[in-house]
Order: sequence, then structure tokens, then C-alpha cells
Amino acid sequence: MEKTNPKLSWKQKLHEIIYEADTPQGKLFDIILLIAIIASILLVMLESVESIDTKYHDLLNLGEWIITVLFSIEYILRVISIQKPFKYVFSFYGIIDLLSTIPKYLSFIIVGSHNLAALRALRLLRVFRILKLARYVGASNKLMLALKSSRAKIAVFLFFVLIVCIILGTIMYMIEGAENGFNNIPKSIYWAIVTLTTVGFGDIAPQTPLGQLIASAIMILGYSIIAIPTGIVSAEMNKKEELPTNTQSCPNCLKEKHQENATFCYSCGSILNP
Repeated sequence: MEKTNPKLSWKQKLHEIIYEADTPQGKLFDIILLIAIIASILLVMLESVESIDTKYHDLLNLGEWIITVLFSIEYILRVISIQKPFKYVFSFYGIIDLLSTIPKYLSFIIVGSHNLAALRALRLLRVFRILKLARYVGASNKLMLALKSSRAKIAVFLFFVLIVCIILGTIMYMIEGAENGFNNIPKSIYWAIVTLTTVGFGDIAPQTPLGQLIASAIMILGYSIIAIPTGIVSAEMNKKEELPTNTQSCPNCLKEKHQENATFCYSCGSILNP
């Protein structure tokens, strides 16, 4: 395990602690952050329970404010500890961190907006960094690459499913009619979608023998359709093996997913551990 270099500037030390999980301090920071995120989500959930909120409203509100202030300080530290702050501000995690901080402040203007603090659950995506297990980090990277590579095939598949639902919904509208709950084509398409996806809310059901026969075929077809996206992504994942990656974040451009023992950033060429 690497130790923090005492010759680093305060910004570099801060960056190493906040953005990386390779040091004891960085790992501790991420664990504390994870606990704070879970605690904040629990507070929002408890506040939505009327009986609990009535009894402990002030305590829950105080807890939310403490965590919000801590997240605000953390956000500021993340911005000032990197060479190009806007890289973080407009990154995926930067936007999520900001959105998870402002709901409580917005509650002064928009009543109930503090409930949006549940967006902090997205910050739990950093759990892969906290686990500090390269094989899990690599596996998550591989899954993301597979989804990205197969997005065109999945889009074509979803478009085909939408066409099937439109056709089947129209047919069921013609067969069943308004007397059996199929009042219009959009509502019939809605029925086809929930049936094809094997959800089946039961608010609309075919009554005629032919309609029930078509519904049965749609349900069986739904099970086979579920397997297609899985097969597409699995095929992409099996194409090539990825080299192990670590949790290091470039202090210059914030790029992650560097290979183990990498000295320079693969994107901008900056030194990872000056």
C-alpha cells in the first residue's frame, strides 16, 4: 500500500486523499463519505414517515443540515484540489455531487425539495473505489464498455419491440374493443407493453377467446425477449479481456481507470504520483 509523499503540496495531498483510495487516508475518507451518504438517505426516508417525522422532526432536520454542510465542504475541497476545476464540475460525478448537495438549500424556496436528497444514492457508485478490489473495478469497466459497444444493437432491438407493441396493441383494440377496456389504441399499446414485459398489472384483460389466445402468445414471447439484450451484452463482454485497473485519478484531467502500476495518465500524459 502506498504512503502519502510528505513532499507533496497541500493541494496534491488533498487530491490524493479525496480522489483516490490507494492510501490509508484516502480509503478512510471514502468510507466516512459512504457512511454519510447512507445516513443522509435514511434521514430522508425516515422524514417521509409521518409518525416518525412528527416526533423527531427537529432531530432529523438537524441531521440533514449537518450532512448537507459536510457535503458542501467536500464539494468545495474537490473543486480546489485539482488543476482544472471545471473538469470535475461538469463531469458525471461532479454533477451528481452538486445535485446531492443543493436540495436542502432549495427547501427554503421550494417546499419539499429536500426529498431530492435521495439523489445521493447515486454517489454510492463510488463503492467500487472503496472496496479497492481491482477485479471488481475491472469488471465494472468491462460491463460499461460492453453496454457502450452494444448500444446500437440494443437500440434496434428496442425499436423492434416498440413496433411489435404498436401492432399487437392495434390488433387487440380491433378484437376486444371499448366494451372490454380497450378504449383506444394508445391504451391498447400500453396493455401490450406491460404484457410483453411480463408485468401484467391486471387493470385491462382480454375477454374474448381470440384476445386471450393472442395475450398468451405475447406473454410467452415476453420471456424470450428478455434473453435477447442479455445475449447481446454477454457477446460484447466475451470479445476481449481488459487489463487490471486501479483507482488512481489524474490530478490534471481527472481521468480514471488507469492500468496497475501506471506512471503517466493515458489521456493527458501527466504524472499520476508526482
